[in-house]
Amino acid sequence: MKHWNYNEEFEEKYKYMGDDLGAVYTPEKTAFRVWAPTADTVTLKLYEDGERRKPLDHVQMKKSERGTWVAELSGDRNGLYYNYEVTVDSVTREAVDPYARAVGVNGECGMVIDLAATDPEGFAGEERPQMILLTDAVIYESHVRDLTVDEGAGNPYPGKFLGVGVTGTKNRDGASTGLDYMKELGVTHLQLLPVYDYATVNEADTENAMYNWGYDPKNYNVPEGSYSTDPFHGEVRVREFKQMVQAIHKEGLLVIMDVVYNHTYDAEDFCFQKIVPDYFFRKTEDGRFSDGSACGNETASDHVMVRKYIIDSVCYWAKEYHIDGFRFDLMGVLDKETMRELRKAVDQINPDIALYGEGWTGGPCAIDAGERCMKADTWQLDGIGAFNDDIRDSIKGSVFYAAEPGFVNGGSGFEEAIRFSVTGAVGHPAVHFDNEAGVWAEKPEQSINYVSCHDNYTLWDKLKESCPDASVEVRKAMNNLAAAIVYTAQGVPFMQAGEELLRSKPTDTTADGIAENSYNLPDETNRIRWNTRSEHADVFAYYQGLIAFRKAHAGLRMRTAEEIAERIIFKDTDWKNVVAYEITGSKEQKERLFVVYNANEQAVRVELPGDGTWELYIDKNHAGNVPLGSVSENVQVEGISAAVFVQKI
Repeated sequence: MKHWNYNEEFEEKYKYMGDDLGAVYTPEKTAFRVWAPTADTVTLKLYEDGERRKPLDHVQMKKSERGTWVAELSGDRNGLYYNYEVTVDSVTREAVDPYARAVGVNGECGMVIDLAATDPEGFAGEERPQMILLTDAVIYESHVRDLTVDEGAGNPYPGKFLGVGVTGTKNRDGASTGLDYMKELGVTHLQLLPVYDYATVNEADTENAMYNWGYDPKNYNVPEGSYSTDPFHGEVRVREFKQMVQAIHKEGLLVIMDVVYNHTYDAEDFCFQKIVPDYFFRKTEDGRFSDGSACGNETASDHVMVRKYIIDSVCYWAKEYHIDGFRFDLMGVLDKETMRELRKAVDQINPDIALYGEGWTGGPCAIDAGERCMKADTWQLDGIGAFNDDIRDSIKGSVFYAAEPGFVNGGSGFEEAIRFSVTGAVGHPAVHFDNEAGVWAEKPEQSINYVSCHDNYTLWDKLKESCPDASVEVRKAMNNLAAAIVYTAQGVPFMQAGEELLRSKPTDTTADGIAENSYNLPDETNRIRWNTRSEHADVFAYYQGLIAFRKAHAGLRMRTAEEIAERIIFKDTDWKNVVAYEITGSKEQKERLFVVYNANEQAVRVELPGDGTWELYIDKNHAGNVPLGSVSENVQVEGISAAVFVQKI
């Protein structure tokens, strides 16, 4: 096949900025437009079903402006399945429409869809929860199946979109699960692992449960069929996804999608590759697919029409499905200009839509280092956040070395790293943390603070791996201290679902019986065990109290780097493995806070700042908005614990 030179001249000649790519439906006609500037011919192939068993007809498409091809079918074509057959340099391949809004089973065929007809009653004008500043958010990350398949979930739709949105579910002890549980815990946002159409679960096999996280994109603008009650009819997954979002919104939570625009599952089989060969992906000098994702390929987000595709896709999910935020997998593979343009585009929809991602790549990337959306350059990306791996690894130890401890689990020398972490990565005159990225955030809302997510060991499993001889009670104390640091740090708290239930991922395929990477392991490994609520009620209550306390005290949710530098005063102590700081009051906030983290096994005595009496709200085992007692002058802080005090001024 001829090698096309996708240079600036090509981009300028063929860039198409219209909003009518894909199948545009009306009851009177459906108009098709596909961008295929290198094609010799394009044929619209029609099918009766999404499995392409019953071909109906084919229509030769006509060349139109800027490399696009068009066709039009009269009449009401809702539910008609179609693909494009594209010939480039005498090679003919059939492809799904990259802009398809619905597909058949396993995403092998696009479908014309009347999107308005898929809206649940009241969805178009739904009263959505008020969008909040990210520093006021508490983000809870989960997978559709993890939330719903456990027997203890009591869910009538296990493994389905509808199951995520159902209310009134309870475990065997009558305690809430699922959506009601999240409300009870106090989180504000549910971040769902990939829910677009992905490749590695066979949707046609509805009898056997299959599992994958979904970081293997197939059709970016379509919900995943295995999460619907009927993957064979394209409109069902669309309607049920909207029902899920509507139900979550009704309960006052916001919805964030985990999106994976940095790579696709199979580059050669991807629809865009079949239509415009080698345009969608970056290549190395020797002609191979570059692999900055460590998944076999990387998308060429810096190409004009790939950039447009990513922006169009995100905006489509925001408008059509009312999505409130987007988390970008391996955001470092994407270029800065794409993310800046995306921020501008979503601002036109709602400036409060959250955008953040992983500020790193998975491997060597075929784009200049200065163009990548890396964590170190987050300060250059207004309105876009990055995951704070500094706080993650300083709290519990490196995710790459299971036995390596951090601050809470027996490590030493982490005091400065913890100080840096609690200032939201914006820098502070009293903090001199020697990390690779330096001060990387301009605003605290750009620092996504976490100690566990779907990747790597759960927090509880990491504590077991790094402290195999510690008792359960000691590891609980470590877990609570880790959570206390995240929820009292400046920035945006984020947690893996079930962390507050000491979630573990057991498996019989590893020597230690714990899964570090569970992306394709069965439900038995990945499910949240809802019946452990009673067993871990004390830890749940601690997290619930931390969240409530954070919401009640604006000093933990400062908005600017200047305010953080002015109001946080670090205190010297005579102890190693101790961090203590004061958050001074302001004109609006007539209180000051004093926070102590003690990672030593023994108790330490710390002098309280200033005069007067302080109220204790958080200690080793308790957190919330009810004072636990009054202290003055100095206080003893228990081993492996946090203590937080408030003084009215």
